[in-house]
Amino acid sequence: MSTEIQSYPKIFIGGEWVQPHSGRLIKSINPVTEEVWAEVAEADEIDIDIAVKAAREAFYGPWRRWTATERGASLRKMGDILLENAERLAFLETNDNGKPYRDTLGEIKRSAEWFYYYAGAADKIQGETIPNNPDSLAYTRREPVGVVGAITPWNSPISMYSWKIAPALAAGNTIVIKPAELTPVTSMEIARLSQDAGFPPGVINVVPGYGKVAGSSLAKHPLVNKIAFTGEYSTAQSIMKDAAVNLKRVSFECGGKAPHIIFDDADLDKALTVALHSAFRSTGQSCSLGSRLFVQRNIYKEFVKKLINRVRQIRVGMPLDKDTHIGPHTSKAQLDKTLQYIEIGKEEGAHLAVGGKQPEEFTRGYFVEPTVFTEVDNQSRLAQEEIFGPVLAIIPFDTDEDVLQMANNVQYGLVAGLWTKDIKRAHKFAADLEAGFISINTYRPIHWTLPYGGYKLSGYGRENGLEALHAYTEVKTVVVNLSDELPSDPFK
Repeated sequence: MSTEIQSYPKIFIGGEWVQPHSGRLIKSINPVTEEVWAEVAEADEIDIDIAVKAAREAFYGPWRRWTATERGASLRKMGDILLENAERLAFLETNDNGKPYRDTLGEIKRSAEWFYYYAGAADKIQGETIPNNPDSLAYTRREPVGVVGAITPWNSPISMYSWKIAPALAAGNTIVIKPAELTPVTSMEIARLSQDAGFPPGVINVVPGYGKVAGSSLAKHPLVNKIAFTGEYSTAQSIMKDAAVNLKRVSFECGGKAPHIIFDDADLDKALTVALHSAFRSTGQSCSLGSRLFVQRNIYKEFVKKLINRVRQIRVGMPLDKDTHIGPHTSKAQLDKTLQYIEIGKEEGAHLAVGGKQPEEFTRGYFVEPTVFTEVDNQSRLAQEEIFGPVLAIIPFDTDEDVLQMANNVQYGLVAGLWTKDIKRAHKFAADLEAGFISINTYRPIHWTLPYGGYKLSGYGRENGLEALHAYTEVKTVVVNLSDELPSDPFK
């Protein structure tokens, strides 16, 4: 890990680096060393106001005069720039959130694909003609909503920037980004790199700050037309209240407690490998984690035995080590939360099969062992509440009806997965599972073309794919009368 403290003393507004009004710095803690490794300028409500006005000026100014094809060209260039700088960005992100370098590098390279995809979509956003009357021309226009406020999480920063910047700009909007205060460093780099992509000043603005000040100010601002948020549902609820000031559009991608179902007719070797990765990747810090594993009872013992043996082989280690599978939690608060839930699982009577503590070989850092509880009650807190850590709850089931009821009996509904060779069962579960993204004989194949979002407390609206563009556009209906006949006069 780097010992040099990275410094970003200014925020990015209107195409310029400016001093924050607060004069304060956010200290980013390296989750391996537990020491400050970077300092980033802290924006407050005054900075948010200036950034929003800069975005609005750009929206009604030069950006509005760009053709859709020109917007797409800059988005494509931004994708190229991400790839050119992927190794440096991955190093910074790994220092910031503790995710293994090989994972952050892969995420950043994939993030470029979001810019490429929406670059191609920019000049294909179009309305429709509507045959409502032979004597009129009726059509719709899809127009940008205006200024977008993006509030992003700490677990996959650059991925989330691409998910929000690319569709917002493709549709012709401008954007103000409020990154998570735990991991703000790469947002500064994204701002710097965006200058090389050729966007007009004010199209992209980056204002790091704390949620209760900067985030709330962005959500409340009357000149912001849409908020795109990824994070906890309780924060989304607060944003929704703040956004009511001007009935701004909102889209939320929140947490999950995903059911991952293994039927006895599945390809068990494939299911085992995928279930292992889906439960522990990113140190469990993922809203789509396959954290509730349902295994049919007649294969339960053998499957669980094999899975536990594989869990013991997961390498917890330094994020920059190429052999590391999972690194530390991003923050001490998240580590403490995971350890608390492990204790809750014990108190509830679930069987702790493996893990359950911090690795002894690390004297510092927010590390925790991958942990498995078996014979878990689906009504328990361990099975119902999002932990955001590498803690897997395994639950046996007997029939299709039993597992469907248990899978849906949760307040979340982001993703779900099932493994079976029965095609009829597969499609029935796809229809009946209450989640926004269903995986059959795979798990969470996130892709820029696939709409992604949740039911219930897991969110509102969709990201990715062409579906996401609907949230960034307004539909305007235009009707032109083509008739030469005089209209009837109802007041005659």
